[in-house]
Amino acid sequence: MLTTSGFHTIGIDVGCDSVKTSLMAFAADGSQPRLLFKDLDKIRKRNIKQVVRSAFERALLRHGLDEADIAYIATTGEGELVDFRRGHFFSMTAHARGAIFLDPSVRAVVDCGALHAKAMLIDERSKVLAYRMTSQCASGSGQFLENIARYLGVAIDDIGELSLGGDSPEQVSGICAVLAETDVINMVSRGISTANILRGIHLSMAKRLIGLMRMVKTSGDVLVTGGLARNPGFIAAMQEMANQDKRLKANIKVHPDSVHAGAIGAALWAGYRHLRLQGLPMAQAQAA
Repeated sequence: MLTTSGFHTIGIDVGCDSVKTSLMAFAADGSQPRLLFKDLDKIRKRNIKQVVRSAFERALLRHGLDEADIAYIATTGEGELVDFRRGHFFSMTAHARGAIFLDPSVRAVVDCGALHAKAMLIDERSKVLAYRMTSQCASGSGQFLENIARYLGVAIDDIGELSLGGDSPEQVSGICAVLAETDVINMVSRGISTANILRGIHLSMAKRLIGLMRMVKTSGDVLVTGGLARNPGFIAAMQEMANQDKRLKANIKVHPDSVHAGAIGAALWAGYRHLRLQGLPMAQAQAA
């Protein structure tokens, strides 16, 4: 489907709580990739395949396209749930590529999802040079934060701003989500304010991720991707903890589309894969 007018790809990032979809347009040689459409839809106990299909059809409808007009559909995350995909890319690969597209200056990425978080050192071509990720314990994840917000009776969209008002935070256990939740219960019983509890949680999570960044020797501009990139309290805590670490010189950054980085990266790699299938030389295909 290589034409003189260019081609389109779609990337779909299937997470445990939401589906992100991105539509990209390319010139015929794979250059000049443009993000035409982005979509985030919470799953909320619905059938995931139906959520994915609806998001895909919204992308087509918005730009007057048919499914046959899409040169390549790629997934990341839990992509096996997308039965109409042509290819799949690992989450780290997709987030790294999406991060470089959003901010070419970054050389490290911290992907903070609902269940896990990863710190990645990357080069200018988005190749992952080193990485570390959190263990199966969820105390550094978005899901843990949602559980705490539910216990405190705070809307998940409000916890970031609310945490910024904490002036005397107490950090919680960074080892186990169960112990951390016990710490929160004790804080509530002691009359610690909600703002200070939330700020303490954000700082504890940030401290854990700064440790991952140190392991992969990150420095300079670091882009946060994934759902927690939309949480201003978490971003502020990340920068605060980075500033306190004398071995780490990092500038924590976000982009308005950080939450879509995985889907954008999948769509970009889809363009690359499409060009390779068309038999283009590596040098031209790499432009995608």
